[in-house]
Amino acid sequence: MMRPLAHGAPASAPQQDPPQQDHLPDPTDLVVLLDEQGRPAGTAPRTQVHTVDTPLHLAFSLYVVDTDGRLLLTRRAVGKKTWPGVWTNSCCGHPRPDESVQAAVRRRTAEELGLEVGGLDVVLPDFRYRAVDASGVVENEICPVHLTVVPVGTEPRPDPAEVAEHAWLDWSDVRRTAEASPFLLSPWMVLQVAQLGALAGDDLRSLATRSTGALR
Repeated sequence: MMRPLAHGAPASAPQQDPPQQDHLPDPTDLVVLLDEQGRPAGTAPRTQVHTVDTPLHLAFSLYVVDTDGRLLLTRRAVGKKTWPGVWTNSCCGHPRPDESVQAAVRRRTAEELGLEVGGLDVVLPDFRYRAVDASGVVENEICPVHLTVVPVGTEPRPDPAEVAEHAWLDWSDVRRTAEASPFLLSPWMVLQVAQLGALAGDDLRSLATRSTGALR
C-alpha cells in the first residue's frame, strides 16, 4: 500500500517498471507427446503444439454432474485457439510431464472453474479422437474421460480467459442435443456423449463409484 510522504519530505524519483515478461512461455507448460501405442515419446510446449499437423498427445476430459443428474457445460472463451465460443464438457486439459492425469484434472478444474473436485472416476479410459477446427487447426489426443459428482447448488467461478459462460443441463437433454444438433457442441464431446450414453443411459451418475462431491 502507498504511504503518504511526510510533510515537506522530497518525493523520490519515479521508478521504471520492470520489463514485461508476459510474452515469455512458461517452461513448465508442456504436453506429453505419444506414439501410436500411447507411450510417452517426448514433450512440446502446450501453446505451440496445436497446428495443422498436431502430433498425438495426452489430454483429459472431465464431466461434472450434480446429484440431480445435471451436467455442467462450459462455453469455450472466444479467445481460445481451437473451437472458440463452442459449448463443451465441464473441463479439458493436458497433463504435464511427471504429472498424473488425475492430478492434472484437479489442477485444471481449480484453474478454469474455481472448483476443487472430490472423487474421480475414469469412465472412458481409452478415448481417442482427431478433429479439425474450421481454421484448420487439429486436435489429436488420447483423452481419458473422468467423472465427478457434486452437490446440487454447486456453482463454479470460471476464469473468463477460458470459459465464456456455463450452464447446468439434464444429462438426458445433453444426449438428445449431441445426437440431433452435434454442431452445437465440440466434436470430442459429441463422441464422448455417445459412448457415455451407451454405458449409462439417461443417468450419468450411475457410472460414479468414487465421486463424493467434495467442493468448495
